[in-house]
Amino acid sequence: MGMLKEFRDFAMKGNVMDLAIGVIIGGAFGKITTSLVNDIMMPVLGLVLGKINFANLFVTLDGESYVSVEAARSAGAPIITYGLFINVVVDFIIVAFALFLVVKAMNNLKKKEAAAPAAPAAPPADVVLLTEIRDLLKK
Repeated sequence: MGMLKEFRDFAMKGNVMDLAIGVIIGGAFGKITTSLVNDIMMPVLGLVLGKINFANLFVTLDGESYVSVEAARSAGAPIITYGLFINVVVDFIIVAFALFLVVKAMNNLKKKEAAAPAAPAAPPADVVLLTEIRDLLKK
């Protein structure tokens, strides 16, 4: 029973929960970037490069010719799908750049916090007393 309580305490710590939330959000972000690459960027890039469909770029290792990646896979042919690899590389670059921007923003915030001047310390009680005496003598 003690081990179960220890596990529950560990699992409910703030940093473990933050990590879990980060993993879930990261998975969703990964799906968004994959869709951005596959559904928006690569078709435009393919059009600019002469109507190339990157997802359908492949080389067969058995010397046969197939119409598409799906046809080659269904025939059981050994293939290298370098077009899909290009999609994954572009996906990675987008994710890495987005993370770079997030880290850069966090570092800028930390620099601003560090550069902010601290509030001046309150003067000691004897200085306050002497200031009050001086002000009374001026009157």
